[in-house]
Amino acid sequence: MSRPSRRPKLPAQKPPRRPLARPKLPPTPETPEHLCEADVAEGLERIAFSELRRRFGENVERLDRGEARPGALRFSYAGNLYHLLGLRMAQAVYLVRRFDVPRPKALLGHQHFTALLAMIAAVRDLSPAEAYQTLTLNAAGSDSSVMRRLKDELAAATGLKPADEGDLLIRLRHPPGDPSAWEVLVRLSPRPLATRSWRVCSREGALNAAIAGAMVFLTQPKPDDVFLNLLCGSGTLLIERLALENAASAAGYDLDETALACARRNIEAAGLADRVSLNLGDARALPLPDKSVDAICADLPFGHLVGSHEGNLELYPELLREAARLLKPGGRAVFISHEVRLMENLLADSPRWKIEQIIKVAQGGLNPRIFVLVRV
Repeated sequence: MSRPSRRPKLPAQKPPRRPLARPKLPPTPETPEHLCEADVAEGLERIAFSELRRRFGENVERLDRGEARPGALRFSYAGNLYHLLGLRMAQAVYLVRRFDVPRPKALLGHQHFTALLAMIAAVRDLSPAEAYQTLTLNAAGSDSSVMRRLKDELAAATGLKPADEGDLLIRLRHPPGDPSAWEVLVRLSPRPLATRSWRVCSREGALNAAIAGAMVFLTQPKPDDVFLNLLCGSGTLLIERLALENAASAAGYDLDETALACARRNIEAAGLADRVSLNLGDARALPLPDKSVDAICADLPFGHLVGSHEGNLELYPELLREAARLLKPGGRAVFISHEVRLMENLLADSPRWKIEQIIKVAQGGLNPRIFVLVRV
């Protein structure tokens, strides 16, 4: 009987090598998106959003087009909330969250109250711990038992004391056009953004800093500008100009030595003493060459707290003539005034100025206009 033939012995084969495991990379955190709202001077909503777009590009989107409320700007923002504290044209900025509850009492429930505390913690983390000592809850029916209890519970949970004008400002209201839910707004800063830290000296009738920020924005600032502030008062426009963009030079003139002393204090507090020239001089006849200035700003006397209508009838035409002399062709002048008819009449009769836009704003119970002019 024949034996079966043996198969030839093959050389042993090594098991196939497994590919080396790739190191696991940490997941890329998604940029958080926040619902926010800014208080702005009524009339400056569009310009304030231009600042947001200039700073944050596509990371910000306006949400209230077609249903905007005067003086409010609602937007989504993908980024670090801290960067919103640098906005120059917003009076205040809030973090917003919607709660689908029929009554505010439901906010005291564990789930909603925990979410509310998380909002507050996110805001408080933006500032030093000692910046928050008190809180305020603003809402319709704030004296009701439910609102008082909510305020007391928030105070107990945060360790803050209730106050009429608290560091932590919380607003409670229905979402726009939706009475079936509630939304909470928590201000991102202990004080309104328009309350500048550099303002150590103030004068009656001083220009709101956020409006001043919008005015210098409208000059289309460039780093090589020669910038001039007529009737510079306490220095608000000069400080806001350099906060927005560098300038080749920035000078302010005023006839009031007390105003110049006040401006000097504010400019020093802003750390700009070596970048601003303050001068005693008549804005109607300045010792400067023709066509030597790129941009001019001025808070003109309204004729109420400062100056008089009769005085403005003489002052305004002389100021406009001097500004036209000083500006380079194509240079920009941005003035704010409550003497609307006087300004419109003077500009209509002048071949030196092109009116680019006139913006009605709200300030201190008045409705002055911002005149944006180009030197022809």
